[in-house]
Amino acid sequence: MTVTPDRPTPNAAADPARPSIIDRFVAANREYAVTFHDGGMDARPVQKIAVVACMDARLDLFAALGLELGDAHVIRNAGGVVTDDTIRSLTISQRALGTRSIALIHHTGCGLLGLTEDFRRELELEVGQRPQWAVESFVDLDGDVRQSMQRVRTSPFLLHTDDVRGFVFDVHTGLLREID
Repeated sequence: MTVTPDRPTPNAAADPARPSIIDRFVAANREYAVTFHDGGMDARPVQKIAVVACMDARLDLFAALGLELGDAHVIRNAGGVVTDDTIRSLTISQRALGTRSIALIHHTGCGLLGLTEDFRRELELEVGQRPQWAVESFVDLDGDVRQSMQRVRTSPFLLHTDDVRGFVFDVHTGLLREID
């Protein structure tokens, strides 16, 4: 069964007196820009690492990994799975921007755990077109981390596959558990 967030009804108009979340982002950015100082950073990450992780809003990767702005490339998607687009980003990260290490981070309580390809079929029924991408759901969290590590290690496009490590982040404790 697919979990679909509530959709606004066609008659539900936004409250014009209340700013949207994107309006609040723009306002917060204006405040941020007042004290912003260009540190002269390069696009090359200082720590020469790329992190692939789930897009889950509960993962504050910079805090959890002790990263500072400019330290790492962070690539996020649903499930933190290694897809063709992830390989594309990692290849650019390594070949054009100098990264050498890759950390893969999945997490407990992931929304992809147990989701099925029925999700794609339901989308096809709803919109009349089948998505070309796979859901990449899984039932074995550790196994999926291992699969992601294998996809990275066997990619012909990546130069540096000797320092690839995979982890599961526990959303209740904040701890990483390494997967062999």
